[in-house]
Amino acid sequence: MRFVDLSHTIEAAMPSYPGSPGPLFQPLASIGKDGFAEQRLILSSHTGTHVDLPSHILPASSSLDAFGIERFAGKGAAIDLRGIAGGLITVEALRSSEVLIKESDFLLLCSGWSQYWGSPDYYAGYPVLSSEAARWLTGFNLKGLGVDMISVDASDSVDFPVHRILLQKEILIIENILCPPLLFHSLFIFCCFPLKIAGAEASPIRAAALIEE
Repeated sequence: MRFVDLSHTIEAAMPSYPGSPGPLFQPLASIGKDGFAEQRLILSSHTGTHVDLPSHILPASSSLDAFGIERFAGKGAAIDLRGIAGGLITVEALRSSEVLIKESDFLLLCSGWSQYWGSPDYYAGYPVLSSEAARWLTGFNLKGLGVDMISVDASDSVDFPVHRILLQKEILIIENILCPPLLFHSLFIFCCFPLKIAGAEASPIRAAALIEE
């Protein structure tokens, strides 16, 4: 079994959603002075590779507490969408993968947009699901949907329709994943375990794929 890391590194000056603060690292103790090292980490719950829960968008809906750990692992499938950068991801773009989607718990939409991680281009112009395609995906038994972009909605969105369509069906949203081509065309085990934070609407995760060699 091969482990493939699908998470971006949390570090100073990393990309953050516009308007959200980046992480802060504050030293509390050092080996030279105190005999041990310790630091305080100050993070947005949407830092880096993270999972969105329904309470992120929908009032009086489920937070992280409502989901057992089994909801964050399952069969994964990755769809190669690198040819449609800058456009809408339609039902037609997904339909050829329908058999694979039916067999999976987590669907990863791989646009190749992570190549812009760390540059201004990362924040806008990425492809997004059409509302029709998002509703089509709710017809499958998915636990979650992952994207290698900063959001499942367009950067200028104010009502976040794709978030709403998916989270109303308790389909978890995983944003800022890495999606290497070796994941394409076959199922793998996908894990996206969050920190166990009371009442959380989102959490950084360590996303990974386990692939049979």
